Amino acid sequence: MIHKFVKNRLVALAAIALAATFSIAHAQHSDKETQADIQRHQAMAAAHEAAAKCLASGKKEDICMKELQASCKGLAVGKYCGMKHAH
Repeated sequence: MIHKFVKNRLVALAAIALAATFSIAHAQHSDKETQADIQRHQAMAAAHEAAAKCLASGKKEDICMKELQASCKGLAVGKYCGMKHAH
């Protein structure tokens, strides 16, 4: 149940991020820059999806966070891959 909720939430967040990228990037970036932004957002979404699956598998949070940080290195700002949520 929690896994499905996390997955749905991550998919929704990724869609919002892509929509924001299109609206902001279209006005300010070239097509090449926009495509690079899209690829970064897709990579961040994939990293967060993998983190959700890691947590859902029963692994400890610190292990999943290390995996998230490794997969996001160079993609996003901060140790939470561009996102942080409340607990």
